[in-house]
Amino acid sequence: MSTYDWLLALHLLAAFCFVSGGIAAGVLHGLAMRRERPSEIAVLLGLVRPMVVLVAIGSAGTLGLGIWLTRDNPDGISLGDGWVVAAIVLWFVAGALGGPAGTTLRHAREVAERLAAEGDRPSESLRAAVADRLALALNAVSFAAVVAILVLMVFKPGAG
Repeated sequence: MSTYDWLLALHLLAAFCFVSGGIAAGVLHGLAMRRERPSEIAVLLGLVRPMVVLVAIGSAGTLGLGIWLTRDNPDGISLGDGWVVAAIVLWFVAGALGGPAGTTLRHAREVAERLAAEGDRPSESLRAAVADRLALALNAVSFAAVVAILVLMVFKPGAG
């Protein structure tokens, strides 16, 4: 295998981590929204933490390896190609929106852990924190940006 082939394989692995970590985090968040007991919510949101690490590793890997792939590649892809620039912009959008949403969910997890230790009774304030509309909207738009990146990577609009 050539260096380019290795870079492409690692780029695809990073993209898998980026996307699958985001999907897993979203599923865990959705499950937490359906729970009443703070201890259950704390466990589910606690499981989001390793997914965030997976997303971060995949995110950095896709960007770094993707940029590296634009150098001297056999397909003539350039860092200045419109679809590459659009994918990089969307990468920044996904991170900029996903970060604040993650902070909101981390706060909800901390509240759930505290409430679990204080008697594990359902709480409307915890329910509201877990189902925060702004965090949900930010995560949804962030995920839509990731899906748009995937579409650009697969179809490479404007590429020769």
